[in-house]
Amino acid sequence: MAENKQQDTNKLLQVRRDKLAELQAAGKDPFEITKYDVTNHSEDVKETYIAHETELLAGRPAPDVEGLDDEQKKEVLANDYNERRTIMDGSPIHVSIAGRMMFKRVMGKASFCNIQDLKGNIQVYVARDQIGEESYADFKKSDIGDIYGVKGYAFRTKTGEISIHAEEMTLLSKSLQILPEKFHGLTDTDMRYRQRYVDLIMNQESKAVFIKRSQILKEIRNFLAGRDFMEVETPMLVSNAGGAAARPFETHYNALNEDVKLRISLELYLKRLIVGGLERVFEIGRVFRNEGVDTRHNPEFTLMELYQAYTDYEGMMELTESMFRYLAEKVCGSTKISYNGIEIDFGKPFERLTMNDAIKKYTGIDFDQVADDAEAKKLADEHHIAYEDRHKKGDIINLFFEEFCEEKLIQPTFIMDHPIEISPLTKKKPSDPSKVERFELFINTWEMCNAYSELNDPIDQRERFAAQDANAAAGDDEAEHTDEDFLNALEIGMPPTGGIGYGIDRLVMLLTDSQAIRDVLLFPTMKSLDK
Repeated sequence: MAENKQQDTNKLLQVRRDKLAELQAAGKDPFEITKYDVTNHSEDVKETYIAHETELLAGRPAPDVEGLDDEQKKEVLANDYNERRTIMDGSPIHVSIAGRMMFKRVMGKASFCNIQDLKGNIQVYVARDQIGEESYADFKKSDIGDIYGVKGYAFRTKTGEISIHAEEMTLLSKSLQILPEKFHGLTDTDMRYRQRYVDLIMNQESKAVFIKRSQILKEIRNFLAGRDFMEVETPMLVSNAGGAAARPFETHYNALNEDVKLRISLELYLKRLIVGGLERVFEIGRVFRNEGVDTRHNPEFTLMELYQAYTDYEGMMELTESMFRYLAEKVCGSTKISYNGIEIDFGKPFERLTMNDAIKKYTGIDFDQVADDAEAKKLADEHHIAYEDRHKKGDIINLFFEEFCEEKLIQPTFIMDHPIEISPLTKKKPSDPSKVERFELFINTWEMCNAYSELNDPIDQRERFAAQDANAAAGDDEAEHTDEDFLNALEIGMPPTGGIGYGIDRLVMLLTDSQAIRDVLLFPTMKSLDK
């Protein structure tokens, strides 16, 4: 059965190639066309026609069919349509659109097709007497998936659908492959990710996600421009991949004959720019972490990091809350959004909890009263929390938070004042040196961003790097390593600084109600089919 289906498919594919060869032999090769003058998109045509129609037909009463039988009603409605059509055709809206043909119905001397472009789709009426006998004969041989340029004028059909009456049809590209059946669409999830170009054609919901992703990026830039931030670019290939706890990808730089790593963060270079006096900088860029793939993680993803001189993590909380509220309003039209059927409200002040208070709220355990590492490990044993021998009290606190608290954090919540052991680049709290001035924003149980009062003491930073080096020697392949050039920058002097980083992909998931990170990445990481 499968073999017969493949044979049938091969025959259909050959028919398309034969049609192309016939066009080329007749001097009508579509691939020789280099440009087409597009003046409108489908939705623009509809909006313009409605506005024009409203203006021309203003004050015209609706047809009176009260008391008429069915035949009389048909006659009155037909006359009304013809009169309206005459008025509109007397002041036509000429348009030129281009897009992919997704439907075609041939009816002798006239046909209908549907053209899909960036903004939607529109019906096209194609009449032999209008476009010419030869052009109409070519059109009848066209296939679903072919790309056409259409010139004509807009009108409304008797059924009320705004359409284009074609005056000229130009084949711009011949589709040699067969699109999935329109009714079922592209339903194979794996194939949707591998052949995103087909997914974008067949699934308008998917296209809408990526259009909204672009809007999110634009609005982030608009928001930060309004606060005088400068967008910059920093290296992707680095000798020391720091700024986060993650295992980097490694590669070789042939020209320098050196092994290098792909960056796992944007942090350390952006802080160098703060040292250089730029004061407010941000970058939106790809980072690479050699780790697992799941619904919220992809090894290659987009990160936004910003740093602002002369502020702290309190300033970053204000900026973060304002930015998320702004994005929800601009992109979703409201401060209330729905994710997976759950309403999330960005309009209310975001809740603020210290990490220890969150653990106390959801478990009753007060780690502020826990004396040392041994007592923390004893609590972990009692609550079946797995840990490593090298872990200290701060690490245990973080494990408790991940196990018992994250799943409870649905509405926007700032979790503050993390243990110093898990925050090697953050300033200590003056009132409690075992903690740092750091927060993470949680929404829908997800960590959405990570922010610090940045550590600017080079002596303290060197000691923190040394501790990270020790962790690496003990087998932690996600530990950071001492970065001497970064330490040199700190020794030159970095002002008090607040910083924040968050994953763009997870943010897009939230604002588009997408269930997996692969749904918001145009080309997600996929295992090769050759393996």
